[in-house]
Formats: sequence, structure tokens, C-alpha cells
Amino acid sequence: MNFCSDNRYGVHPSIMEAIIAANARLTDESYCHDEGAREAEAALSAVFEKPVKAFFVLNGTGANSLALSAICPGHGGIICHEGAHISTDECNCPELFTGGAKLLTVSGAGNKITPAVMAAKLAQFVHGEHGAKPSALSLSQATELGTVYTPDEIKALSAAAHKAGMKVHMDGARFANALVWLGCTPAEMTWKSGVDVLSFGGTKNGAMILEMVVFFDEALAADFLYRRKRAGQLLSKGRYLSAQLLAYLKGGLWLENAGHSNSLAAEIAAALEGVRGVRLAAPVEANELFPILPRRLFEALQKEGAEFYEWPLDGLKPDEACARLVTSFATPRAHVEKFCALVKRLGN
Repeated sequence: MNFCSDNRYGVHPSIMEAIIAANARLTDESYCHDEGAREAEAALSAVFEKPVKAFFVLNGTGANSLALSAICPGHGGIICHEGAHISTDECNCPELFTGGAKLLTVSGAGNKITPAVMAAKLAQFVHGEHGAKPSALSLSQATELGTVYTPDEIKALSAAAHKAGMKVHMDGARFANALVWLGCTPAEMTWKSGVDVLSFGGTKNGAMILEMVVFFDEALAADFLYRRKRAGQLLSKGRYLSAQLLAYLKGGLWLENAGHSNSLAAEIAAALEGVRGVRLAAPVEANELFPILPRRLFEALQKEGAEFYEWPLDGLKPDEACARLVTSFATPRAHVEKFCALVKRLGN
């Protein structure tokens, strides 16, 4: 019963088969200039209903940091939630790749930013060149607390950012999970709502290494080939990346995988309802849950073989702990059923 992370699980068989098929070719163009890379960009253009410029990178941190470097100068500021991955889990890489841009963190329920909070942050910058120039807004979709921005919320935030002369980045490490929850189109969740550049992630959703930077404003991608190379994010044998993307999108596999993990998370959330002393830190809208448990229950579940992380959260009582539970495309339903049964038995 491993609920630590969707990174703990392996590669979907269809994607692994595509990697093996790519390996069967004796040679191929190197450095992501293979025909598959062009096919991948065309496939994403179809998915997003407009021409896009798409670039493979090696991990989500690289995708976020390079995307931000394209829209924020070294003297700029990036508004993000204080719990955003770029703020808590990327070891100052955004600051490094942008050449020194400052993360301007804000708070908000469910790890979501609101236009009012963003306006209040912008109002602090009244000293001209003595402070960072607010240049980018970064939204996590889904957030690090498992919540999801609606298209209307993204539109409102993007409109405010653009009015202030800023560009909008979306961290889509769990993009498919958010999309399945909303039931909208990829276009509606991104460029139609004002997003300029997207970190499109597939590694957490069944791929081996599948992270891309997708530009909806193609002018922003003018020198991105150089940015990627300088950052050490260019894979020489790029055909193994494009093969993954094409398999990931084929037949809607990416949405099927996300739907499976989302549904398992919902099952666990339902089992937690009504258990004495248990409440959720945030609504369950994707494939992550953050239940606040009596510590005795937290420890009893781990003793019974359930694996999950303890998550830092303000406002807990001394005898409480917040758990982070993550489901994946390959999480066995039997493991979820066993966990739910344990919760009910041990919690009551």
C-alpha cells in the first residue's frame, strides 16, 4: 500500500513499448531534432487547438525554471503561492535559471491564489527600481494541496497579470489530473484562459521521462533552444522522449491514466468521511489527499503497512498529523480497498 508519490510507480506498458520500438531503430536524428519531436509538437498543437512551440526537457524542475526564464528577467519577480513547488521543492533553480529573479510568495486557502491576494502583493511594489519588477505569475495545476483552478479562476488571474504587464506560467506536473477533474478541454484550461507558457508533465502519470515546455505565445520561444542547452536540459537521444509523448497521447491514454488515479483518490476520500477525528485539509479534486488524522491513527496505519508522508501544515493540534496520500495510474485497487478498510477499522 504505497501512497507516498505517483513517482514511486513505474511506466505504463504502452509507453514502455514505445520506448523499446524507438530503440529498435538503428539510428535517428539527435538532440531532439528527430521526426518524432516534430510529430510530438504537431500532436500537442492538435490537443491544444492552436500551433504551439514545444520543447522536451528532463524533469519538472527544469521545465518550470526554464519556462520562467523565458518570461521573467533577472531583475523581475514571480508571484506564486508560498506552497508552490517552485518555492518549496526546487532548490532555488528558478532563481538560478532566471538569473536572479525573486519569488514573490503569497498565501491562500487550498494553495490557490486569488485576484485580491495578487492585487495586494502588487500594491507593495511602489519603489520602482529599488524592488523586483513583477514580471510573471506562476499557477500550479493541480496545486501542491491537490486543489484545481477552474478556467474562470485562471482567466481572472491571467487578466490581472496581463493588465500589470506580466506573463502567466502554469506548472502542469499533474496537468492531466486537473483536466480530468474539470472536464474541460486543454485549450480552455490554458491559452483560452490566458496562460502564456505551460510546463506539461507526464512523468507522474505513467511516463518514464516526459516533461515539456509548451509555448502558446510562440514569440516567447525565440531563444529557448539556447536556454535549454545552457541549462543542461537537452537530451542527445531525444527519440526516447518523443516516443513517450506520442504514446502518452495516443487513444487518450493520458486521460485514462489520470482518471484512474483520480477515482482512487475519491474512493479514499469517501472512506475517510465520517471517521472520528478525521478531516481533510483541502477538497480532493485530483489524485492527492491531505487528511488530518489523530496521530494514533496516523501511526497505526503506517504500522499496518500503509506508506505515506507526513505533511507540514499550520494549525494542527498536538495530537494530530497531516498525511499526504497520492494515487497513481498503477495503484492497485486492492491496495485502496485494503487501506479504506483499515481506516474504518482503526479509526472507529
